[in-house]
Amino acid sequence: MLKIDMRKIYSFYPIEPIPDSANLPTGGDIYYECLDCTEVLNSVPYIKSACTCGNLVGGNGKLTIKNLELVRAVRGKLK
Repeated sequence: MLKIDMRKIYSFYPIEPIPDSANLPTGGDIYYECLDCTEVLNSVPYIKSACTCGNLVGGNGKLTIKNLELVRAVRGKLK
């Protein structure tokens, strides 16, 4: 798996208002931050990826979130 520190490339801002956990947004500029291990993954990852603790796992354009309470939706903007 490819491990890239997304914070070196992007600045992240929380999405306001906080999205409903039943209808989480996706898109090229939408990311999810794991509040357990603080890693950030894209909402539509095409490269196999996962956060260190395993709460966020993705690939082939789909992201799986194991514990929604430990995730924050953020918008990424190139630095």
